[in-house]
Amino acid sequence: MDFNFDIIGGYLPLFLRGTLYTVGFSIASIILGSIFGLGIGFGRMVKSPLWRWPFLAYINFFRGTPLYVQILIVHFGLVPAFYGSTNALISGVVALSLNSAAYTAEIFRAGIQSVDPGQREAALSLGMTGRQSMRFVVLPQAIKRMVPAFGNEFIVLVKDSSLLALVAAPEIMYWGNTMKGQYMRIWEPYLTAAVIYFVLTYSLSKLLSYIERRI
Repeated sequence: MDFNFDIIGGYLPLFLRGTLYTVGFSIASIILGSIFGLGIGFGRMVKSPLWRWPFLAYINFFRGTPLYVQILIVHFGLVPAFYGSTNALISGVVALSLNSAAYTAEIFRAGIQSVDPGQREAALSLGMTGRQSMRFVVLPQAIKRMVPAFGNEFIVLVKDSSLLALVAAPEIMYWGNTMKGQYMRIWEPYLTAAVIYFVLTYSLSKLLSYIERRI
């Protein structure tokens, strides 16, 4: 195998730029996905089947269909309908956020339901409202238990962001494909991309392990 490091050197600034976009997509998506997921998770726990059904449908749709298809629907359908034209950056954040929300909703639901119901009952008996008991008693305990799952979801988002190359979002795989198309080489672009993704995910897993130990 003839490995050309000069090709990698020429594209390295573009790969670094793509890494920043990959991290940016992932951070924005986990934040927005967590905000949406919290609301969907609460909706998922509503007792009334009629009110619970739309949230269940959302979760089942986004967990039951490929992210590849979701990106295409968002990029060519949803974003043009609201934005007026296609936009790879907006499509990337929206698609990843909507997908992440379905998973974070289940993380929130499982975390909240893992807290002993007696904790909430005790808070209510002390004069707290239902909202206060959830905010100050239940959620703080649940979030500690949800940290590993959120960490895994963030790592998954970093890897899933590679699919955004499909709509020409300038992340890591976009530049890998561009490099491959220019030089008609396979090993250099894709091994470089693989190494970058490995460094990102390995660093994140070590950081998350440290956070878990601290809390």
